[in-house]
Amino acid sequence: MTELQQDYYAKTASEYESMHVKPGDEHFIALEYVAALLNAVRAKSVLDVGSGTGRAVRFLRERRPDLKVEGVEPVGELREQAQASGTALHEGSGEALPFGDASFDVVMSFGVLHHVPDPVPVVAEMLRVARSGVMISDSNRFGQGTAAAGLLKLAIHGIGLWPAFERARTRGRGYMESAGDGIFYSYSIFDSIGQLQDWADTVFVVPTVPQRKTPVFQIAAQNGLLVALRKPADPSWAGG
Repeated sequence: MTELQQDYYAKTASEYESMHVKPGDEHFIALEYVAALLNAVRAKSVLDVGSGTGRAVRFLRERRPDLKVEGVEPVGELREQAQASGTALHEGSGEALPFGDASFDVVMSFGVLHHVPDPVPVVAEMLRVARSGVMISDSNRFGQGTAAAGLLKLAIHGIGLWPAFERARTRGRGYMESAGDGIFYSYSIFDSIGQLQDWADTVFVVPTVPQRKTPVFQIAAQNGLLVALRKPADPSWAGG
């Protein structure tokens, strides 16, 4: 299904900015948080995974010209659109990042993981390449729909039946499709918390859209920024 999603982006590359980039949207809010957190960990280098046409790379280069900011994108047509805007991106996929271990202080992604059939390998690669932080802005299935629906989803997920539920709901395909988002999968930033906790010293979630009033944090917001931070073993780390 990754190939279908890449085909979708190849066909819509010229419209990507108007379709997917909106001032003040959840990823713009996440970028504002990321910029502040980069200051907090004194990052000097950042990698954006699945850069599209380079929005996040441009944002951080303009906001923090002192940083080394790189982006990687698998779809050639999107890289061409980024290049037309003066943003060169590396060719590569999230499942096999073309960089060595601990190459960047912080590795981030925006709206990528709900487009891959299995986020685990992508997150593993982000962790491999990162030294002190991984930041993921993406959807939260549990916060979509009504509060009652969110609690039901949490219950189904908690007893391990979510994969079977998704196969039934999507009639065996395992994915959904829309004109505005192409191929996408049911994903929650909370799915990746355990994987990040094995690597990080600190893991937390920041909602990036208005929250509903509920005591159950997992169903409070449709989108959020998942942040994992750790202090590298290198004693010369700027975070000190």
